[in-house]
Amino acid sequence: MAKIETIRHSLAHILALTIKEMYPDVKLGVGPAIEDGFYYDFDFKENISEENLSKIEKRMKRVIKENLSFKKEKISKKKAKNIFKKEPYKLELIKEIKDITIYKSGDFVDLCKGPHIKSSKEINPRGFKLTKIAGAYWKGDEKNPMLTRIYGVAFKDKKKLREHLKKIEEAEKRDHRKLGRRLELFSINEEIGAGLPLWHPKGTILRHIIESYLYQELNFQDYQWVWTPHIGKLNLWKTSGHWNFYRENMYSPIKIDEEEYLLKPMNCPFHIKIYQSKIRSYKDLPLKFAELGTVYRYEKSGVLHGLTRVRGFTQDDAHIFCTLEQLSKELVSILKYGLKILKTFGFEDYEIYLSTRPKKFMGTEKMWKKATNSLKYACKKLKLKYQIDPEGGIFYGPKIDIKIKDSLGRLWQLSTFQIDFNLPKAFNVFYIDQKGKKKEPIMVHRALLGSLERFIGILIEHYAGAFPLWLSPVQIWIIPVGSRHKKYAQQIKKELSFFRTEIKEENETVSKKIREGEIQKIPYILVVGDKEIKEKSVRIRERGKGDVGMIKLNKFIKKIKKELEKKK
Repeated sequence: MAKIETIRHSLAHILALTIKEMYPDVKLGVGPAIEDGFYYDFDFKENISEENLSKIEKRMKRVIKENLSFKKEKISKKKAKNIFKKEPYKLELIKEIKDITIYKSGDFVDLCKGPHIKSSKEINPRGFKLTKIAGAYWKGDEKNPMLTRIYGVAFKDKKKLREHLKKIEEAEKRDHRKLGRRLELFSINEEIGAGLPLWHPKGTILRHIIESYLYQELNFQDYQWVWTPHIGKLNLWKTSGHWNFYRENMYSPIKIDEEEYLLKPMNCPFHIKIYQSKIRSYKDLPLKFAELGTVYRYEKSGVLHGLTRVRGFTQDDAHIFCTLEQLSKELVSILKYGLKILKTFGFEDYEIYLSTRPKKFMGTEKMWKKATNSLKYACKKLKLKYQIDPEGGIFYGPKIDIKIKDSLGRLWQLSTFQIDFNLPKAFNVFYIDQKGKKKEPIMVHRALLGSLERFIGILIEHYAGAFPLWLSPVQIWIIPVGSRHKKYAQQIKKELSFFRTEIKEENETVSKKIREGEIQKIPYILVVGDKEIKEKSVRIRERGKGDVGMIKLNKFIKKIKKELEKKK
């Protein structure tokens, strides 16, 4: 049987064939196989909606049952131009392709290098489904026309398809954009700008909890905290190499007093300048600067997505300046500690990727080999399995990326550890060694959570908004049964001053308040009435368990203090 990726690619062609039959005036874009499925881009003369998908899907299934063949043919550019003379997007691609191949399926011909299945009988018609319609710029460029992209998912059988659709349904329920609004964590306002989130009070509390945890933990690891500006002179970024290697992701310069400045896309040059504020000795190393630094990068509007793809974000950034002799030990330390931090937040399943030298790079091949071997050593020392990501390194050095698996088994890129032999050279960074001579340090870039925005978006989806007690912006609601119970509710709140507690005094029924607390995913709801006052107790409703009965207040405090200490 054909590989599922080949089946997915062939389904993209069958989708194009079907669309061409149903909408003869449509112009064809491209249609590759992607993870879990396929898509095809079309330029329709009329609007189509997701209501049309079931009709298109039924027709595709009829085509599949016709035992359609896929025949490959290599042709000249002249012949290709003649075949696709009414297809402007295909003609544009023909200009860029050296060796042209087409695939024929009946009367339908598509420009494609393959591979494809031999016949549509290799496709299980019950193993695929068209899922959604979206807009997509031709070649991903905002200056090009907006096309209509039809997505589908495909598997070898109906059972696997059903499992995947169930996962999609669960993912939609966990969508951090929807939950972010419902839980009043953040919003994005078009008047302010796409990709620039606004943090509401509860979301700000969540950020503060994470930031405080990082401050505390990194203090134990001998990091020194710094704070740097949001803009810097253009020449800084020319020296760092970002202006040459990273310009497409940077915003245009701002002119101030005849000088050009940039919104910073990275914190590293600023940390270098702090390092250079005085002469450093080998005795000062390793020197670790950490910053929760907000940076700005240009992202195309089509890829912006809630908190997980934004234009302004805060990195939990750090730079370690060390000697070559210290490098291996430092890499082992930060990698080990990074995994510990992720585990605390509930991420214990992950994959590790070691990215090697890209085609465009700074420095020498010898430097790159030395740096890559140091990363391999750290993984070996900690007995960590890793995969090689060929040419996936940043222009200034190789790196290790940790991709965590969330509760739905989806991979997310989070932690990154990068060795840099190049920026110290570019900025003439040095320390004084034991012999009193200038020597160049090695610089390690590291981010444990990536960015707070992306990390919080992932956290929301991982927990479906039901954060563990220590992360919950509001940990406890107290609901007095009637007005005469408000005084007792206030006394309880004083006893619980160590926790994030609210009294719900709105003029609504107790059941409605409880329901709202469940929607807001409050970990503990305490209901107090006459009996609770008499017994000096509270009636607890625990998230996910419902009413768990009455308990003495002091016992409840001990219970949740223990839960907080464990950070479960």
